[in-house]
Amino acid sequence: MTTIANNLQLVRVRINRACEAAGRDPRDVLLLAVSKTFDAEAVAEAAAAGQRAFGENYIQEGVEKILAIRELPGPLASDLQWHCIGPIQSNKTRLVAEHFDWVHTVDRLKIAERLSSQRPAHLPPLQVCIQVNMDGGATKSGVPPQEAMALVEAVAQLPRIRVRGLMSIPDVAPDFSAQLAVHQATRQLFDRIAAAGLAGLQEFDTLSMGMTADLDAAIQAGSTLVRVGTGIFGVRTRPVP
Repeated sequence: MTTIANNLQLVRVRINRACEAAGRDPRDVLLLAVSKTFDAEAVAEAAAAGQRAFGENYIQEGVEKILAIRELPGPLASDLQWHCIGPIQSNKTRLVAEHFDWVHTVDRLKIAERLSSQRPAHLPPLQVCIQVNMDGGATKSGVPPQEAMALVEAVAQLPRIRVRGLMSIPDVAPDFSAQLAVHQATRQLFDRIAAAGLAGLQEFDTLSMGMTADLDAAIQAGSTLVRVGTGIFGVRTRPVP
């Protein structure tokens, strides 16, 4: 068994244990392998071990990797799902709209409008999460919690886009209780939006919360998707772009 395959197995065991502690079904939590700065061969290795969903923070790097994977022999590329989990500038929306399946980091209507207009007609609707700055970090992306429902409602009206839920990246918390508190706040906001009966929310079912350090607390709070990078691929050997 390769290192990546072994790491994947360990992460899945951790997810299963966290779900058991939370009284949840592990099948309700998707593992997103964050492959930023790792090459297409590492993605292929993870895919060979059964991983299908991959997250990329850097758009140009992610697109190059997607295209490289498509050149590999066999049906591998068609089975993979690609998630954009990094900040999106206006000049990169077309790349995202044309190559990714999911976007987790929509926090402005302008970006959503560009993604909507640039999504190719032959592709399924782009699956979108609204990023929320739940703990108020001054340097972080994300819509303030009090503005999230209005943004969800506006984005849900756009064609070629389907709003699926919320995403958050809270600051590092000192312990499990602190991690749990901020994730629970995001879950409560998610529940309020889901209960509001907003037009256009056909499948509002995704809470993208939790990374390697805090996935246990995120799952306890109700996360349906955890984003794990170093826990799968190891320590990055080259600097981020």
